[in-house]
Amino acid sequence: MKPHPDLETFLNPYDPMVQHIALELRQLILEWIPEANELIWDGYNAVSMAYSKSEKLGDAFCHIAVYRAHVNLGFNRGAELSKGSLELEGTGKLIRHFSVRDMHAFPEAAIKKLIFEALGLSQTRNPALRIKTSSGISKVMSVSDNKTRPKKNRS
Repeated sequence: MKPHPDLETFLNPYDPMVQHIALELRQLILEWIPEANELIWDGYNAVSMAYSKSEKLGDAFCHIAVYRAHVNLGFNRGAELSKGSLELEGTGKLIRHFSVRDMHAFPEAAIKKLIFEALGLSQTRNPALRIKTSSGISKVMSVSDNKTRPKKNRS
């Protein structure tokens, strides 16, 4: 699926390496779950993309949050995922994440397993999500008027 045309604009203030990581993670998720919808928020302190088999954030199984120096690959119900070899970060009631600063050390096999487990949890919570939909869509959900974004070096 092609990204929404505004996604590149939203990511533009970030360092090229951070942009690369975000887009690489996006590509992996959509390669593994091609029918997923991409729900985009250009928020106050991050650009976020949630992945869901519906157009509801509540049905999302994972998300990407883009920050100044890294990207988080998050699991919306990560606290409910089985404990494996990969330690997820976070102390909240539900959300857990894995911080990505370099794709060379990215544990792809372990993350893929978690993505499919997270998708299964979302489908258990909402059985209608088990039905295969058409190809996913990329949709901007919200754009914040006020943002904190990295300052690009202008040489």
